[in-house]
Amino acid sequence: MYPNFVWKIDTDKKELFLTFDDGPIPDVTEFVLEELKKHQAKATFFCVGENLKKHPEIGRQIVADGHVLGNHTFNHLKGWRTPNRKYLENVLKCEETLNEFQPSSGLFRPPYGRIRRAQAAQLTDFKIIMWNRLSWDFGKNLNTEKAIQHLADAPQGSIFVFHDNKKSFENMSVLLPEVLKFYKEEGFGFKSLA
Repeated sequence: MYPNFVWKIDTDKKELFLTFDDGPIPDVTEFVLEELKKHQAKATFFCVGENLKKHPEIGRQIVADGHVLGNHTFNHLKGWRTPNRKYLENVLKCEETLNEFQPSSGLFRPPYGRIRRAQAAQLTDFKIIMWNRLSWDFGKNLNTEKAIQHLADAPQGSIFVFHDNKKSFENMSVLLPEVLKFYKEEGFGFKSLA
């Protein structure tokens, strides 16, 4: 129904795709970058344009470390609550900001995973990246053991979503190292989406 929506990557290799939404945020995104480096993992960072404007040095570090930037709107807009024209303008504003750091990846993730059909139809130049493994790192009462179990049974080609924001940091800082370690021991590699 939506040909530009991607929920999982079709691959015959033992590879997985880590994604991070909402950054860059000082300390939080830097923690993620260090963990990825420890495990020789690559990822895709769906950045909020205004956060990139506030923290350009972290955006440059993401790219220097060999990761990819994706579009997460300029102001983290909820598609279901935003007029279509305003939403598209916000996506394009974020894209202009991303282009200051790297050539366009053509990757877009709607904040909260919520986007209207008409909005998606206007984003024909983008692959809309969803996911098939949600970390739930934003949950206030997250049972990290159960979350790790959920994340540890992903098929190859799975797209994981974590958040590099302050709200999720406590949970993400526990989950991410465990996921990286588990899958590395299982012989999986972590790739960016572009």
